[in-house]
Amino acid sequence: MSNGDVQEMKSMDPAFWKNKKVFVTGHTGFKGAWLCLWLHAWGASVTGYSLKPPTEPNVFELCRLDEWVDSHIADVRDLEKLSAALSAAAPDIVIHMAAQPLVRTSYAAPAETYGVNLMGTVHVLEAVRRAVQQGVPIRAVVNVTTDKCYENREWVWGYRETDPLGGSDPYSGSKACSELITATYRESFFSPGSSHPVAVGTARAGNVIGGGDWAADRLVPDAIKALSQGDPVAVRYPHAIRPWQHVLAPLHGYLLLAQRLAEHGASYAEAWNFGPSEADMVPVEQLVSRLCRLWGPGASYRTEPGVHPREAGYLMLDCSKARRTLGWAPRWNLDESLTRIVEWAKAYERQEPMRDVCLRQIRDYTG
Repeated sequence: MSNGDVQEMKSMDPAFWKNKKVFVTGHTGFKGAWLCLWLHAWGASVTGYSLKPPTEPNVFELCRLDEWVDSHIADVRDLEKLSAALSAAAPDIVIHMAAQPLVRTSYAAPAETYGVNLMGTVHVLEAVRRAVQQGVPIRAVVNVTTDKCYENREWVWGYRETDPLGGSDPYSGSKACSELITATYRESFFSPGSSHPVAVGTARAGNVIGGGDWAADRLVPDAIKALSQGDPVAVRYPHAIRPWQHVLAPLHGYLLLAQRLAEHGASYAEAWNFGPSEADMVPVEQLVSRLCRLWGPGASYRTEPGVHPREAGYLMLDCSKARRTLGWAPRWNLDESLTRIVEWAKAYERQEPMRDVCLRQIRDYTG
């Protein structure tokens, strides 16, 4: 591939998405709501399928996304309801994001975690299979999993898409299984030689941060809540290193991947990593220190003693394939990402119209 080709592929193509019909599971969640805002801004027709927003408040309701999205509030574990909604939507592209997304929750509710993350994936792919048998011209499916789907050996180098899958906690294990399920459906039902070929890829992203995340037991949401209340931020794993990236970075990757799958099919139908640069792989304590500095006077943090559920100490992705083949790269570094989070949180405190704030940040990211 020439340098010119790489440069051309780096540009995002809003025109591709105009009037595209996109079916998004998990549209009421943090990442799903941001994705729906982005898709609508680019002229796509979006159908969402998800449970009610998982937190109060949440981006979905703050941005009044029910005005823009054909929203189905239902469970991905209900195959018949999901299949009916997807077939009726007749999408060009399916992006599956519905999940139980939290490591600590997976320890408390392992059966639910596996039920949602395994059977949810099976049901989405089965609904796609049924729909294409009925003549719905679905061209691409992106299943969003996680960087935690790898068998974590605490390596100091990044995991590649060909490295072994695994998981030492229910969440990670469930997402590794989701990857295997996707590969099985791709080979069994959607391969180029099948009667109903659909390009199916998976997206593995690192720790996502951004404005509007109120999930429990996540570092940045907990930090913003503490800072807003004038409390010190509690730090559980000060030395753990995470692949921090703004929510718009992996969403950009998902959109690029979906477009390439729709345009070029099987040559892109595989797993893809979307993570930050190595410079943004910093310890938890360093991230919190930077966040406190950006927040302003009075912000502080403390290390929280005690025994906590096991989490990986070091996890990094090798994103060479996405960078070279998709032309993808994060557009905001960690400091810019944290600046945008503080900007979002303080706009929320001032009761600004958050739909406008989100759309402005999307424009800044894509501009």
